[in-house]
Amino acid sequence: MTALGSIMLGTRDPDRLHRWYTAVLPPDSDDVQGDYRILGYGGFYLFIDARDDVQESHPDPARTLLNFDVDDARAVVERMEAAGTTWVAPLDDRGGSLFATAQDPDGNYVQVIQLSPEDLAQMQANQTGTRPPVGMVVGEVFSGFSVDDLAAARSFYADTLGLRVDTGPEAMPLLFLDAGGRKILIYEKGEAHAPANYTVLNLPVLDVEAAVRDLAERGVEFLRYDGMDQDDLGISRGGGPLIAWLKDPAGNVLSVIERG
Repeated sequence: MTALGSIMLGTRDPDRLHRWYTAVLPPDSDDVQGDYRILGYGGFYLFIDARDDVQESHPDPARTLLNFDVDDARAVVERMEAAGTTWVAPLDDRGGSLFATAQDPDGNYVQVIQLSPEDLAQMQANQTGTRPPVGMVVGEVFSGFSVDDLAAARSFYADTLGLRVDTGPEAMPLLFLDAGGRKILIYEKGEAHAPANYTVLNLPVLDVEAAVRDLAERGVEFLRYDGMDQDDLGISRGGGPLIAWLKDPAGNVLSVIERG
């Protein structure tokens, strides 16, 4: 199987390019590895590389476009306007789907796309070769689970685990975890909440032992199961990927699992 997982932009001014992308198209993750700045967008990665063998501005920007699927194209356009962006094609409503094309500071073409539910459903049908039932799924499927205290959940998932957490509408006690571009719903049930005794969320990490030690320093206790081959840290080493289990403040079971 071959999968396209990233694209690299060579630039004379990586700091300028990095500032622009993080300001107008905030990534899910923002890492530095060696000389690379790596921005994560829903499982796809944009590498920014400092190079002295490229021109200051892209000589043929129409050849390659970076397409970004967004939830709110108008908000992205406003951020681009505030950044003084040069427009190639202003925001255009094409039968309910929104498109706009701009240039980043190096002149690369960047297109933002907000598909209508109808166009998104049609695209999914084209990809799978099936026709979705009328009134059924028109977007990405997402999961959810309950907690007894939304404020405690927000603090744990945002501050302890370091995940991006968004709140729902003011009148609705909801949280949304941003899991690599996919949303996971957390809702409050108060005293009616019953903790899940199965793993509701798996968190992939590069180094399980480092992650367990870091979380333990933050006060997280790891679970132990009878008959499970777990080391002193609580990491299962009995075959398969390295994994350790923990609970959120509501008692739901989570895991950190080493990504192969």
